[in-house]
Amino acid sequence: MNAVSAPSAIDRPPGKIDVPSAWLGAEMKADPDRWLISLSAGEIAELESAAESYLGRSRQIADITKASFPLPRFGAHLEALKEKLLAGLGFEVIRGLPVAKYSQEFAATIFCGVGAHLGSARSQNAAGHILGHVRDTGADAKNPNTRIYQTSERQTFHTDSSDVVGLLCIREAMEGGDSLLVSTTTIYNAMFDSRPDLAALLFDPIATDRRGEVPENEKPYLEIPVLNWHAGFLTGFYQRQYIDSAQRFPDALRLTPAHVEALDLFDALANDPALHFGMRLQPGDMQFVYNHALLHDRTGFRDWPDAGQKRHLLRLWLSMEGDRPLPDCFRQRYGSIEIGNRGGIITKGTSLNVPLD
Repeated sequence: MNAVSAPSAIDRPPGKIDVPSAWLGAEMKADPDRWLISLSAGEIAELESAAESYLGRSRQIADITKASFPLPRFGAHLEALKEKLLAGLGFEVIRGLPVAKYSQEFAATIFCGVGAHLGSARSQNAAGHILGHVRDTGADAKNPNTRIYQTSERQTFHTDSSDVVGLLCIREAMEGGDSLLVSTTTIYNAMFDSRPDLAALLFDPIATDRRGEVPENEKPYLEIPVLNWHAGFLTGFYQRQYIDSAQRFPDALRLTPAHVEALDLFDALANDPALHFGMRLQPGDMQFVYNHALLHDRTGFRDWPDAGQKRHLLRLWLSMEGDRPLPDCFRQRYGSIEIGNRGGIITKGTSLNVPLD
């Protein structure tokens, strides 16, 4: 059995943490004006004009930049959104984009253009896709190489491998598929109050399965703590299914009974309706979530029988300028932890591209 050394005192926060992202789900549910923004007709027209101009120059969506997708008016809101993500609530939903009248290429261009004003897009898989398609592909969730977003099953609360994750809803499911959010700091504070001994264990390295997407010369799993205290920031890294499936590797760090108890409490608090809240993303909604401060989830869903109506979201992973520093252990996941140039999944031969279907 591999031993896990206890973290030093400086690896853990000295007590409870008071930051704007340490909110309660009930508070967010009661006050959507804090996080739900509706696009004006003028803002929609500006986004459409920028997309028409960009595509009219026969450029590749993967090459889109803030400069090549100018937003003279709405760009000011996106600058404020950066601060909201990095130092505020940690999320926002932008509502009202009329995606039903767009081609998939046009919708993707607007979404990637908005993303370029927030950060740089990162690869989401070994194929180098900077635009992901979140939908049920019929993949088997029990297969240890399946990414859960490729199924219709409940995802469970987790972080993605980037600073920020963005979603654009193209079509919603017939039933279910709600988006859930919870504050990592709020969970930690609750654990610190009730079981500080278990909270401390989440700062230990814990093995997480890479699910078959393994960079050259790396292990098939990561060894990153669920909670990381670095440079005055609490940063989360979590996907319980992938932690459990990493135990299939004989040389992975073994989960002790105490660690399992700590993970179970972390899950129970994340699933406490007083701490998290849910929303149903509507077609045209763009949701941006700061991975280092929040966990996100999606409830299971039942899809439409017609293939042309099935639930479909586009996804971006973004690296943000001006972001917090990350501890060295994140190099296992990100390769580089350089601020503004980190995150994503890079394997040998990866070439960035935008798949439209």
